[in-house]
Amino acid sequence: MREIVVKELAPSLRDDFLMFFDSIAFADNPDWSDCYCSAYHFTNNKGKAESRLQASSLIDEDRMHGFLAYDNGKPVGWCNAAPRSSYPGVQWLMSPGPDKYEKVGSIVCFVIASTHRNQGVASHLLKAACKKFSQKGIEFAEAYPVKKPRSAAYNFPGPLSMYLKAGFVTHRDADWYLVVRKRLETPG
Repeated sequence: MREIVVKELAPSLRDDFLMFFDSIAFADNPDWSDCYCSAYHFTNNKGKAESRLQASSLIDEDRMHGFLAYDNGKPVGWCNAAPRSSYPGVQWLMSPGPDKYEKVGSIVCFVIASTHRNQGVASHLLKAACKKFSQKGIEFAEAYPVKKPRSAAYNFPGPLSMYLKAGFVTHRDADWYLVVRKRLETPG
């Protein structure tokens, strides 16, 4: 295994994020290249240029959260993870609606460079997300893996097997996906 370094997204890493999505993230899946992992932040995708601009603004405003994985100084993976309330787009997944008083961190998406898939990069990112949630006093990490992905690309929420291996359990069966959760150790 390579030495993977995980960094929490910050405005100072915006250019790395954009470069990753501009030329690495979807090199083998150009049909999805307009996402910039922004679908859960706003509901009206207006194409690649608009998604890029909106993702850039969200990062600069510290409203997009997650983690970048690096190999040899180059970004090779991304995990979009933040308190569930940060994602207006998750609310439709959660109907009839989540308990708004729960302290839940949502892990909504992984994008791993084709050169680094099936090498544990997503697991490193998942571990970093759970650790950050725990440090913030969030009680549960929650994710939404697709039950029967049509292709590897449809595992973008992360594969169920990765979550189960990391100690997540099924919280709710929701038609074409599952809601999985892990109780976190919180300070105090």
